[in-house]
Amino acid sequence: MSEKKQSLGYIIGASSVGTLIEWYDFYIFGSLATVLASKFFPTDNPTAGFLNTLATFAAGFVVRPFGALVFGRLGDLIGRKYTFMVTLMLMGGATFAIGLIPSYQTIGALAPVLVLLLRLLQGLALGGEYGGAATYVAEHSPVHQRGYWTSWIQTTATVGLFVSLGVIMITRTSMSKESFNDWGWRLPFLVSILMVFVSFLIRRNMSESPLFEKAKAAGKTSTNPLQESFGNRLNFKFVLLALFGATMGQGVVWYTGQFYAQSFLLKTCNIDDVQANTIMMWALLMGTPFFIVFGALSDKIGRKGIMLAGMLLAILLYRPIFEKIYQTANVANKVEINTTDKTSVQVELIAKSIADSVVTTTTMHDYEDGTIMSEVVKTTNLADKSVTVPKPEVKKTITLGSKDKWTLVWLVFSLIIFVTMAYGPIAAFLVEMFPTKIRYSSMSLPYHIGNGVFGGLMPAIATFLATQAHDINAKAKSAGQAIVFDKPYLQGLYYPIIIAGICFVIGLIYINGKDRNIHD
Repeated sequence: MSEKKQSLGYIIGASSVGTLIEWYDFYIFGSLATVLASKFFPTDNPTAGFLNTLATFAAGFVVRPFGALVFGRLGDLIGRKYTFMVTLMLMGGATFAIGLIPSYQTIGALAPVLVLLLRLLQGLALGGEYGGAATYVAEHSPVHQRGYWTSWIQTTATVGLFVSLGVIMITRTSMSKESFNDWGWRLPFLVSILMVFVSFLIRRNMSESPLFEKAKAAGKTSTNPLQESFGNRLNFKFVLLALFGATMGQGVVWYTGQFYAQSFLLKTCNIDDVQANTIMMWALLMGTPFFIVFGALSDKIGRKGIMLAGMLLAILLYRPIFEKIYQTANVANKVEINTTDKTSVQVELIAKSIADSVVTTTTMHDYEDGTIMSEVVKTTNLADKSVTVPKPEVKKTITLGSKDKWTLVWLVFSLIIFVTMAYGPIAAFLVEMFPTKIRYSSMSLPYHIGNGVFGGLMPAIATFLATQAHDINAKAKSAGQAIVFDKPYLQGLYYPIIIAGICFVIGLIYINGKDRNIHD
């Protein structure tokens, strides 16, 4: 291998490792959303706590465009390398600090406030990281291979999620469930500081982008990147086209195929968290190489067709795929084996009087295909009959048989393929839309609005829509009326379908698939 290729391989590797760690830091929060809901929010309403956690998770996405503006400007003024060194340290520090915050039961309302502030810092850091890394790699890459080389950066988001799930699973399985829920969940946050330190040492020895150095030597760097990026009418037109014709749709496809899929398995299908994470990890492991495949393919046939095809497949197939996931996990479709000898009852006194107690009944259900369901019902008994007794709390946990587990792996894998098509070529696509002197600023903002706002809000909005549909059906049923939504668990999918549909139409009409390297 020649020195040039070795140098390029080192550049890609060093950039990718740092970006991967930043994605790990950013997504560990979402991967632990169900646990964090009980740690940093009131526990009297688990659904509200989960929605609040998703909202806090989404807040990190909402501020990403601001990070893009702040760090994009710095990147175009002082250089790519030093800017994403700063974002790496900011992200690592915020993630580490989340692992140190006391629970809601310890410090009350201060806990969610601190989490929100640190989550915002994470969002600011990521807003500056991705644009810098993508620009840095693209400016080192041969023009005719930009899709291939930048696709390695594209893999880091998915690999970061994969690593976060892996660290969580290792932590979970290395201790008791009680220990993990008590303090073990903090370890994935705390261990990130070691990863950040290693990445810092690697990135410290990297050289600056050759195109930026050339522009700087020639005195052609921008003195006001934001003004030139968004105040220039022609350039701003490209910014809007990048947002509404590419990144907006790509963002919702990404978060539907990965984060909402995980949430759907856990919260809607009630699949055991270890098994749900295993399903996600297998699907991510099989799907990740296709970022490289579609990135390289975009060098040969163009970026537009591949990205829009991924969006179109998502629009057409989301509802059938998620319906199949739901029905595969639905125990109503399975044949149950006798469970009469697998019921246990536990009584917990909650007051001095024995009449005040919580009765926990656990029933294990076995099914012919190997599926096991644990059904835990907590019933509160109060001596004072004038007090309203809470409704019984029911929690179902399903562990699927091997055949159904692999069915879900392949279904989630198909969702990941849509992600790789929409996301694999997009770094090269964005880099090629803007000139070197304002590239960091110009490409970062549409990317982080599309991904951070439209994509990042997707899990919270979709969960809210599905929850509302369930509530409306429940009210209609209690009133003796016909239910309003036939499949309430699918209602959340209308958000990504509509957003991706709008983006597909705009991209199809206004993006010129033959325009490449227009500024190089």
